Amino acid sequence: MPIHNYGDFVRELRIAGFSQFGGRRDSVVSLFRYGWNTQPGDYPVQWFSGDPDRDPWHWRERVITEREEIAYSKVFFKKHGFITREWYPFFLAARRLGRGFDEAYADGLYSRAALRIYECLRDHGALPVHDIKPMAGFGRDEKSAFERALAELQMGLFITVCGHAQKISRAGESYGWASDVYCPVEEFWPEEVFTLASRLSGEEAAEKIEARVYKINPEAEPKQVRRFIYG
Repeated sequence: MPIHNYGDFVRELRIAGFSQFGGRRDSVVSLFRYGWNTQPGDYPVQWFSGDPDRDPWHWRERVITEREEIAYSKVFFKKHGFITREWYPFFLAARRLGRGFDEAYADGLYSRAALRIYECLRDHGALPVHDIKPMAGFGRDEKSAFERALAELQMGLFITVCGHAQKISRAGESYGWASDVYCPVEEFWPEEVFTLASRLSGEEAAEKIEARVYKINPEAEPKQVRRFIYG
């Protein structure tokens, strides 16, 4: 069904199970018909219009704060997307292969920078990105390493966006643009999500996702589908 507002989007996302954020010609699965630079002027959905009901930029914020059954983070091609609770176990099984972060790091799959970020969140819980940097010891010359590591951890489904927060001045007042707040996915989802993932083999989970992708987008390119599934 056409998506004309936030309610339509949430309904269709729960049906589909997952979606990239934004409309792109090379999308594997995207519920967004148009991107911010391709939308017709008369289309009901208008990027950056400021209308919380019709502006997709606001939908991501509303999903994070209003929907407990949907995760939003950099999960597809190192770009943002959505995965519902129903489908998250399949992506966990396909990408993690039953490994926790410590095991994956020991296997050489994650950088030292990723370890610093993950340990910071594991020790302190949910933190805005502007607090993670100093608490994990990142200097100004490590901006690129920090951004890469943050994306690594999201793509690996070890951390996820779980809110927004502004900086706080010494006087206790909030200021500036709100930053994403991150937490370990174990703090975001109930235990049942991980229990379901543990019952799936990586291959079985990938086959399930693949079948769903082709049901939604029969013309999806196989190599892109594989990247979509495994990150």
